[in-house]
Amino acid sequence: MSATPLTRPGTREAGDTSEGPLDLRRAWVGRDVSWLEFNQRVLHEALDDRTPLLERVKFLAIFSSNLDEFFMKRMALIRPMTDDTSLAAQERRELLLRTREMITSMLEQQAECYEHVLRPRLGEHGVHLTDWEDLTTEQREELSTVFDTEISAVLTPLSLDEAHPFPYVSNLSTSWAFRLEDPVTGESVLVRVKVPRELPQWLRVRTGVAAPERVFVSLDQVIAANANKLFPGMAVARASLFRVCRDAEVEVDEEDDGVSKRAIVEREVLQRRFEPVVRLEIQPGADPAMVAELRERFALMSEDVYEMSALLDYTTLFEIAGLELEPLRDPPWTPLPPTGLEAVSGDIFAAIRAGDIMLHQPYDSFYAGVERFISEAADDPLTVSIKMTVYRVGDDTPFVQSLIRAAEAGKQVACVIELNARFDEERNLHWSRELEKVGAHVVFGVSGLKTHSKTALVVRKEDSGMRRYAHIATGNYHTRTARLYEDVGLLTVDPAITGDIVTLFHFLTGRSRTPSFSSLLVAPMNMRMRFMELIEREIQNHQAGRPARIICKMNQLEDPEVCEALSRASQAGLRVDLIVRGLCCLAPGVPGLTENIHIRSIIGRFLEHSRIFHFAAGSDDPLDGEFLIASADWMHRNLSERVEAAAPILERRLRARLWEILQVCLSDRRSAWPMQPDGSYRQLQPDPDSAVGSEGTHETLMRLARARHGL
Repeated sequence: MSATPLTRPGTREAGDTSEGPLDLRRAWVGRDVSWLEFNQRVLHEALDDRTPLLERVKFLAIFSSNLDEFFMKRMALIRPMTDDTSLAAQERRELLLRTREMITSMLEQQAECYEHVLRPRLGEHGVHLTDWEDLTTEQREELSTVFDTEISAVLTPLSLDEAHPFPYVSNLSTSWAFRLEDPVTGESVLVRVKVPRELPQWLRVRTGVAAPERVFVSLDQVIAANANKLFPGMAVARASLFRVCRDAEVEVDEEDDGVSKRAIVEREVLQRRFEPVVRLEIQPGADPAMVAELRERFALMSEDVYEMSALLDYTTLFEIAGLELEPLRDPPWTPLPPTGLEAVSGDIFAAIRAGDIMLHQPYDSFYAGVERFISEAADDPLTVSIKMTVYRVGDDTPFVQSLIRAAEAGKQVACVIELNARFDEERNLHWSRELEKVGAHVVFGVSGLKTHSKTALVVRKEDSGMRRYAHIATGNYHTRTARLYEDVGLLTVDPAITGDIVTLFHFLTGRSRTPSFSSLLVAPMNMRMRFMELIEREIQNHQAGRPARIICKMNQLEDPEVCEALSRASQAGLRVDLIVRGLCCLAPGVPGLTENIHIRSIIGRFLEHSRIFHFAAGSDDPLDGEFLIASADWMHRNLSERVEAAAPILERRLRARLWEILQVCLSDRRSAWPMQPDGSYRQLQPDPDSAVGSEGTHETLMRLARARHGL
């Protein structure tokens, strides 16, 4: 399937924070448009008949969740001020209309897929997403009783009239606007009732349903059908459902003297709740007066209003996608012990001393790898100290529990928590307090820089003296996402790497201006410079007739300086292969600029999240080349505004694992979407005459993982 091109090469994308260097303008794709292209590929997973049914439902929800994030993060930067007549404002208006056109097109595909494909198909398998009017009288009575006993008390009707202040409408909340009429006075009033997210969004009907059939009705329909009970003596003349999305880009002065980082972030979290509304979603036939009232209250343009022809909030479908109906889901996958850590009861530190260990989630078990590393260090009598960086950890994180246990046992514990991890601020604030309660050293990183590196350090007092053990990875210390996100990590005792990690933690917890690293690439100190040197070396090797090769895998590509270097490599005749899952601002195959650059995106069962970088370094044998894994993408923010870490992979057997991953991705003809010179993407199809790449990246890597264990 070929996605609709969302941009033309060379078009300036107003509102983007990085429009690209002038000499790359013909090969530059605006980040906002590229972000939407990525979400189009996500939506395609729901449209694809080859995807299991409940997984298709899940991808409809993911698509909407991604779109919510786009509006929260980017739309305020695109929308011009209404009274701004400048050229920049005009360009932003053009971009707003262009992105709206693409978004509405995708929303139409989403609604068509839900209403005419997935909903009927679910019904064929005994899962019925039913409207209220299609229920029997007995079934309506059942849900009305549920309304009376479980729902009504949670609701708070708020009148929108002169006697009541306009109510606060929270971000991503869905609400009913009921037009009430007083039969005595004839007066009309608008009342808002929020659909509570604390309750299940899909209510299961039991009456008159024989197993294995399952019947569900949305919570908002149950509320609407019983609304008359909320307004005794009034008549419900009209009901309109709406949903709002607020901007999430909060500007807080971080230089306030005497104000702690924690207090600043707490202020930011509070302020975000009241940021401007950037999108209003409504049902067809919504009350025009209600829409006009909301537009006026939220200072919205007509372009900010989106009419949703089927569901208003598809993220509620996560509940349906989670049904335990194995035939309708991807075949279950149980992660396997990492190679080198097969013995569950063995000494993990002895295993690491025997040789570096590669961890590849979700194919390798997160629990048997990094979770075990930190847990055993916490309980180990020889452990002197544990240090970790924390970006996103989840609610029931075993890592913080292990750190608390270690601190209570008298070990030195230091945790660098990034309080500004967007949408995880409150969770990180909570865990920072829990760690401080037990005497752990909690710091919030370096002023002006987000700490995004994924590193842990364990120091043990052994017979030979103090020995350092380290974990460095591409993904977060997050148990839930480790089952869904593809990431790589390294457990090592290499003195150069662990020594650099010591220096990195000293930089994060103490104070230094120019820390020096001998092995690690650390942003914003030496990472950008070293990557540029590696690209330039490959160019020089190619020009000198020596083996040269660049193959890199990342989430996003946007940094103009790196893109210029890649274009120079292409113009020198060097082939560059990039696997970029998400937004990508550099278009391949543009004559004279990127003809030798090949870019593909892998979309499927797992979220591709690892960052792997390979350079030939003058060798025909790829395993003699240079390999690095990193927490950073090639984005300006990663290379210049965050603390990031990349580690070299030194052992040949581990390089072979990384090379295998890269080759599987480059061979994929099932889940791969090559990027086109115009910035669009085209999904590859399996070759009927060849089995290579036909099963896709994720199925292939699961098969290879089983083979390593003789399964």
